[in-house]
Amino acid sequence: MRQSVLPGRFITVEGIDGAGKSSHIEWLREYLTAAGHAVVVTREPGGTPLGESLRTILLNEPMAPETEMMLMFAARAEHLSSVIRPALAQGAWVISDRFSDATYAYQVGGRGVAEAKFTALESWVQGGLQPDRTILFDVSVATAQARLHDTRILDRFEREAADFHQRVRDAYHHRAAQYPERIRRVASDVPMHEVREAILDALSDLLNPNA
Repeated sequence: MRQSVLPGRFITVEGIDGAGKSSHIEWLREYLTAAGHAVVVTREPGGTPLGESLRTILLNEPMAPETEMMLMFAARAEHLSSVIRPALAQGAWVISDRFSDATYAYQVGGRGVAEAKFTALESWVQGGLQPDRTILFDVSVATAQARLHDTRILDRFEREAADFHQRVRDAYHHRAAQYPERIRRVASDVPMHEVREAILDALSDLLNPNA
């Protein structure tokens, strides 16, 4: 797998539901903007009008695991074509709340879809494009679920049992072990300032390429 060879930087943010991703994405946008970078923040599934329509279906309608995976990649194909690749080509930093590692974790790990099916779709849709860096927010399932139940009405994935979320977390860990240079695990059950220091450390070589 190769990272982006386009002028911009492609950063993805991952983690199980309740890991605390969203509370740090806006901070990272502000940090990068203050450093003089053009920044595009987006999400998956979603990021385009078609993707957002598919997101509504995916988060609410029951479906077969294979259908779920294919809809994720359909949304991703549109996302790459309409948002991610054009922004990278213009030199922007793209921050995406989830990308293909989430599909691996949720549909392969959580649902049990064959990894070969994931690999074939990933190769076809992404054409070898991978994030320059992935921040994996890591927290126990118990902590994540306690956070979720304190905040909002839960979607179809968030309502899954704890064993599903443990399989997802395990799959994320497996993926991180496969690609340790790209995927950096950040503990998200520590004070906020420590999380943010860890994020900057994970991005340090991209922020200071000549250091």
